[in-house]
Amino acid sequence: MAEPTFDAFVKDIYNGTPEARLALAQQLKTAGLYSGKISSNFDTKYYTALVKLEESYKQQVAINKTVGATTELRRYDILASLLADGGTGDGPKTTTQTYVTSASQTAKLLDTVASDLLGRKLTKAEKNKYTQLINAEQRKQPSRTTSGDGFSTTRGGVDEQQFITEKIAGTAEAKTNRTTDAYAVMMQELGGLQ
Repeated sequence: MAEPTFDAFVKDIYNGTPEARLALAQQLKTAGLYSGKISSNFDTKYYTALVKLEESYKQQVAINKTVGATTELRRYDILASLLADGGTGDGPKTTTQTYVTSASQTAKLLDTVASDLLGRKLTKAEKNKYTQLINAEQRKQPSRTTSGDGFSTTRGGVDEQQFITEKIAGTAEAKTNRTTDAYAVMMQELGGLQ
């Protein structure tokens, strides 16, 4: 059976169930053809996504004709291929990820930094406070990854160790601890009080 014309293909989708249109809209979105919030409504966004699919289909038909391929091609085959390839490949894609650490992930880092700067481990309440501060900063600064053909670049995100070091080092206790340590080193170098 031959592939229907584009107009017949569009009418078939329009006459389908809302559930089927929504499922196809999700596939079109995943393939990078549908922009905006998906919907089962047959509107301009939906039609534009189908036009983009049609362009990819026509390109593959032309390629098949040029190379003499005899396999019958369907629009859904093109969509499946785009989904398998991770989208249209029309250029770099940028994704945003918000990474929020858990209390257990942060605990060891907090103890290490606190031991260095305060000479002690943090209390449970202090750990909760600093974990909440880290998580709030992580939500404000998500990482953005841009990837394309042969490259991937990630920017942003939070350096948890640097963030915690700055927060704890700014406390009065850390400043006092540094002063005490400096005084002890100086006294040791001078031979102590005699």
